[in-house]
Amino acid sequence: MRGVGAGVLGTLALLATGLPAQEPGHAFLDRIATPPLRFTPPDVRERQLAGGVTVFFLQDSSLPLVDVFARFRGGYGRFPRELHAAGTALPHLLRTGGTREMTPDSVERVVERYALQLSVGGSGSAVTASLNTLAEHLPAALEFWGAMLGRPRFDTARVAVWRGQEGESVRRRLDDPARLAFAEFNRLLYGDHPVGWEMTEEDLDPARLTVERFRWLHERIVCPDNLVLGVAGDVRWEELRPLLERMVEALPPCAEPLPPPPTARVGAPAGVYLLPRPVNQSTVVLAHPVRLAQDTSRAYFASRVGNTILGAGGFSSRLLTRVRTREGLAYGASSLWTTPREYDGLLGATTRTRSEATVRTIRLVLETMAEMALEPPTADEVGTVVDETVNGWVFNFGSPAQIVSRHMAFRAAGLPDDWLEAYLRGLRAVTPEDVRSVFADHLRPEDMVILVVGDPEAMDSGLEALGPVRILGPDGGPRGGRPPAGGPSAATPPPSAGPRSPR
Repeated sequence: MRGVGAGVLGTLALLATGLPAQEPGHAFLDRIATPPLRFTPPDVRERQLAGGVTVFFLQDSSLPLVDVFARFRGGYGRFPRELHAAGTALPHLLRTGGTREMTPDSVERVVERYALQLSVGGSGSAVTASLNTLAEHLPAALEFWGAMLGRPRFDTARVAVWRGQEGESVRRRLDDPARLAFAEFNRLLYGDHPVGWEMTEEDLDPARLTVERFRWLHERIVCPDNLVLGVAGDVRWEELRPLLERMVEALPPCAEPLPPPPTARVGAPAGVYLLPRPVNQSTVVLAHPVRLAQDTSRAYFASRVGNTILGAGGFSSRLLTRVRTREGLAYGASSLWTTPREYDGLLGATTRTRSEATVRTIRLVLETMAEMALEPPTADEVGTVVDETVNGWVFNFGSPAQIVSRHMAFRAAGLPDDWLEAYLRGLRAVTPEDVRSVFADHLRPEDMVILVVGDPEAMDSGLEALGPVRILGPDGGPRGGRPPAGGPSAATPPPSAGPRSPR
């Protein structure tokens, strides 16, 4: 180690002797001319297959790998509630349920043989799948992947395993106050809309999980008319196109057009909804509907900056600073401001606190939110949010696969292909007054729906002062009746602590 250390010190000494006499090192470095840094994002090419399927393609030969993405428009949210469980299980069974020619175990042997990485997922609006393979195995991998997606077996043993896992999750829901709060909040505000659906034992009745139901859904979702593809990796378009066309031709045609997405009427009567649970902490979710969609308006970008300053920005946010650092009332607190394009979003916050500080914490959260509409944030607060976004911008281009999959997501959401650049420009133009103005225009404390899960006997007094109190039963509805009247609604919390959000 002495030799290494001596070598480093000697090198530094030689460098130092090369500096002009009596000139500080930093001054010398400042005089070195460097060209301005320029970054041009890789260009994703849009192609068309013979059957009309769109392909987003980015060739990259840095590694002998190819990533392929498929997005099928349509999910459980396009179909009646009795198909909710089957639609939720469909992506899982495409991956694990085998093909018509191969059992699930045989499928896994092929995956191991070719060292494939496969994933299939889904939501209320789409079924997505991805494939990663060595470039030399691409022809065989695409043929195999096409069989998994286009000719699924829906193995009954795998259906039973999935049903058992979901059933256990349903039974444990009441044991997790946070999960219960976010699920009930979505149901309260969204009502009978897919965002408000929560799996029940009735959904998991074997009669709703038959192979015939899976095939019925599969014929309407996993078919060429609903498909968009993305490819990134070590392959030329001339080689790729016939492989993709063969795979798409093997998919069954769509049995019929997808039904239109359901309309959401977001909202519930303002006030306090109390779900009693024998726990020593209160979980609080509060929000109200807000009409501000994801677009290129000045108000939209101001809402992104304002939401980060208020509570979505972690330890530097106002909510966390006041609720946790100053008052010691909670370990965490976060704001939410969702901006779906299809229907109203939500503006609100989430937190958990000890029972005896429930009302005090809610008041502090509401006061902190109200301040955003009264006084503009400081220039430093706005600048910090913008700088963090700008400094992290390059991480949006970590790999060709990431670029292509994001391109597909933007197109599916109806956003322009240059959305990242537009987002950056929009944030940079936001002023402190823009932030105050967007909260003044959209924040309505009198319309706040406040859901509390906790022990009312241990809570501090004054819950009634926050609004009319409605007691919910274990199933989320009011004791002795159905859930309160009011349309559907949606929320966007941190990934591990909040209601579901469409965007």
